[in-house]
Amino acid sequence: MNRRLILCIAAALTVGACSDQQEPTSESQNPGSDFASASSTVGINVVLKGRATAAQLAELSKYGIVRKQFPQINGLTLAGKAGNLASIRRLRFVKGAAIDKFIDIPPNTDLVNVTDFTSGFSSWDQDAIDVTIQPLSSARDVAQTGRGVFVGILDTGLLNTWPQYFPTERIATQYATSFVGGGAADRGNVRQPAGDQWQHDVCAHGTHVASTILGYQVSPTLRIQGTAPQATVIPVMLHSQGSANTPNSCGFFSSVAAAGLIYFGDLKARLGGAPLVVNNSWGGSEDPLTTAAVNYALGKGVLLVFSAGNAGENGMGFPGALPQVISAAASGFIKEWTACGGTGSETSWWLLCDVPEPTNPADFYITDFSSREHTGQDLDVAAPGSWVVGPFQLQRGKTDFFFLGGTSMAAPHVTGTVALMLQKNQGLTQSQAESILESSAVPMGAGCRSVLPGPGAPAEQVCWGADATGEGLLDADAAVAATP
Repeated sequence: MNRRLILCIAAALTVGACSDQQEPTSESQNPGSDFASASSTVGINVVLKGRATAAQLAELSKYGIVRKQFPQINGLTLAGKAGNLASIRRLRFVKGAAIDKFIDIPPNTDLVNVTDFTSGFSSWDQDAIDVTIQPLSSARDVAQTGRGVFVGILDTGLLNTWPQYFPTERIATQYATSFVGGGAADRGNVRQPAGDQWQHDVCAHGTHVASTILGYQVSPTLRIQGTAPQATVIPVMLHSQGSANTPNSCGFFSSVAAAGLIYFGDLKARLGGAPLVVNNSWGGSEDPLTTAAVNYALGKGVLLVFSAGNAGENGMGFPGALPQVISAAASGFIKEWTACGGTGSETSWWLLCDVPEPTNPADFYITDFSSREHTGQDLDVAAPGSWVVGPFQLQRGKTDFFFLGGTSMAAPHVTGTVALMLQKNQGLTQSQAESILESSAVPMGAGCRSVLPGPGAPAEQVCWGADATGEGLLDADAAVAATP
């Protein structure tokens, strides 16, 4: 069953038109693929066993041009022939090397006059993780709101209309930045351009992700709560070609993602002791440079959450599959597309349906696209990732809101929950946060549910195995209560 179709929200709620955009189900096989011919020029990511010496750089130059060095992780990028990869891997001082992979993201100003959305309405996904209590109410199950916690969004940046969705007080513009380049097209170079490119995204992915954490404004009279509405978001844009206006390019290379992770690792010391958790709603093939950057950021005290991936039975993406990060699978609500609240409207369920507490796993299912855990991979928890509403523009300058499905939507629920936990205990470590999330999750084993795939459609069976759930369904209220 294909449950990734995006449908419009009811016109009565002033939400925009329909589209057939969807979350990606696997990484792109275009630039940077392992299937590149031996003679083609590609970007190659290299991690050394120690700090690069002049002699080692000279040796590497026999196989291509060294473009960008990452001394924090003994890494570098090199522009060279794909056929040289095996020779580079055999060098005695090389720890690992891989072709710089492309990580695909789907393509696709009035100010908000409040400082946060703690007074916003509940939606099904926030109710499902026990952050909010009931429809058309701003009451919260959790006292914490994320105040004093920084949340990094390592993604496609924000739309230039973001002040129409989010309060300006919630975006740390002084720390926002962009990383661009990578791959063969830019000959392995990775750059951090000056300026505000981070707020000129045309893909909308990062904006939708941020809306789950902060909440968002639909209209001056309709605001929706987020998991951590008083957290402070640091948007960092990742892009492939150096221009946010590059047509049909909403993804980025692994080398660029590594640069973003290193940036957050270095930024942590500048935040005056404030906690920092970073959401990563992306993933692809295993890459030594990105893995080294993950470990660098963790070593600096940054907490990291990743989406599990949308490859279903084909397994998890990296770095989400790594045991040292927190990963999120995608769950859904069995009452989706049913009339709730006496309105008779199937399209208002996301706002009007009540999720009973305590959370009952029988009310939920695991989506067919959510990546399953293979041997050697580590899946932690499941969170709402099917039919999650948020800002997603298809026309520049025109605000719109869409249902999206993907583990990209699940991850920010987990990230926002970690922000609540960090407000309670700023010294919480990555391993402690992961352990608490797992032990407080609502157990959910293998099973099947009858689910409506859309308004007016007949119910379909959705089934999953024990490899799809991690330790169970995210429970933010229980996770915060269990935080020492």
